[in-house]
Amino acid sequence: MSVRFDGQVAIVTGAGNGLGRSHALELARRGAKVVVNDLGGARDGSGASLSAAEQVVAEIEGFGGEAIANGANVTDYTEVENMVGSAVERWGRVDILVNNAGILRDKSFAKMDLDDFKQVMDVHLMGSVNCTKAVWELMRKQNYGRIAMTTSSSGLYGNFGQSNYGAAKMALVGLMNTLCLEGEKYGIKVNCLSPTARTRMTEDIIPDPRVLDLMTPESVTAGLLALVAEDAPNRFILGAGAGAFACARIVETGGVYLSPQQQTPEAVQAQMESIADGGDQKEIYGGLNQTVKFVQKAAHALDVELN
Repeated sequence: MSVRFDGQVAIVTGAGNGLGRSHALELARRGAKVVVNDLGGARDGSGASLSAAEQVVAEIEGFGGEAIANGANVTDYTEVENMVGSAVERWGRVDILVNNAGILRDKSFAKMDLDDFKQVMDVHLMGSVNCTKAVWELMRKQNYGRIAMTTSSSGLYGNFGQSNYGAAKMALVGLMNTLCLEGEKYGIKVNCLSPTARTRMTEDIIPDPRVLDLMTPESVTAGLLALVAEDAPNRFILGAGAGAFACARIVETGGVYLSPQQQTPEAVQAQMESIADGGDQKEIYGGLNQTVKFVQKAAHALDVELN
């Protein structure tokens, strides 16, 4: 069965170039009406122009799709609310939100100005928070919504010179982990895309044209559309790049229990190998379940019966 979005309305932030442009075009080709949001700034977030978004809208209209351009700054909640309002006024609903807008201000942590750290956090994290908040109640009332956060391997695994970017991108995983719980009963699914592609954000980092030729935005978009489709998963971190796809997971080992007499840093150090043993590691769904696991482990060791 083909993936279609007929009758659905999508908002894609940062959609004037690169991945966002690719996402917006393919959503429109598959039937969605699209709000093409782009502030039109440089990679570091400076400047503003609606021309990039308008060009994408023209492309969509050129193949018979419907789209509107929007220049809202995702860090300004009032502008974001107005963007969502314009989509509802035009089409009556919002079904899909793709949080893609982002900037780069790379430097080693020792050399990084705190304003550059805050600005990157504000665009990636608070920009996604603002857009999600602006559609959340609407999606709850509709009893349907699909939201994609854009995380990164820099957040999941680290990358030199990107402490600000990595911190913001990992924060989006935490945001997803809670929103998927809160939205589930309202038909809202929240996932994360961890992309790598040939865009203006990566062209200076990966100079080899042979590698860049493999890293098409379109290959990543295939994964994005799977995350916002009607039968999408929930709480899924999808890595995508150069036509390859993988699932990233946060897992926790089974761990060990130490008696009160053993609960010392020396004993913890001595047990590090056992603590790190991944033989029975698993994903934990919801933070409270970690507490339940720890208490059950302690109760079992102490032969205490829990109700």
